[in-house]
Amino acid sequence: MDSRRRRNMQRRLQELRRVTNSSAVNKASIIVDATRYIEELKQKVDGLNSELGTAESSISQGELPMVTVETLERGFLINVFSERNCPGMLAAILDAFEELGLDVLDARVSCEDTFQLEAVGGESEENESIDAQVVKQAVMQAIQNMD
Repeated sequence: MDSRRRRNMQRRLQELRRVTNSSAVNKASIIVDATRYIEELKQKVDGLNSELGTAESSISQGELPMVTVETLERGFLINVFSERNCPGMLAAILDAFEELGLDVLDARVSCEDTFQLEAVGGESEENESIDAQVVKQAVMQAIQNMD
C-alpha cells in the first residue's frame, strides 16, 4: 500500500513539475516552483481583470460614445465615435441593428485606439415604423449593456 501511495505521489509531483515548467528534482523545490507559478498566474489574472475593469469603467463612468443617426431615403446613416475602444462594442452595436431589423448595407469601422463606426443601415420590408431616435436609443442601450 505504501509503495503505491509513494508512486502516486511521485507521479503527481512529476505532473506538477511538467505543468509548471519546473526544472527542480526534489519535492520541496518542485512545490516552491509551483507556488511561484501560481503567483505569476494570479498576477496575470489581476492584470487582465484590471484591463477589463478599465474598459468597462470608461463606459459606465459616463464616457459614452457619441452616437448620431440620420434618416436616409430608405434607412439610416449611423455614426458612433468613442475616445476609447472597448472590446465587444462592435458586436453589441451589430446585435442592436439585427434586433431592429436593420441590414448593414455599407460600413467603415476603426477599432484601434479609438472606436469609429459609420454604417448605412437599410430597413427590412417588414420594419416600416422605425425612426432615427429609436435606432439611436437601441445603439446607446446596446453599448451601455455590454457588461
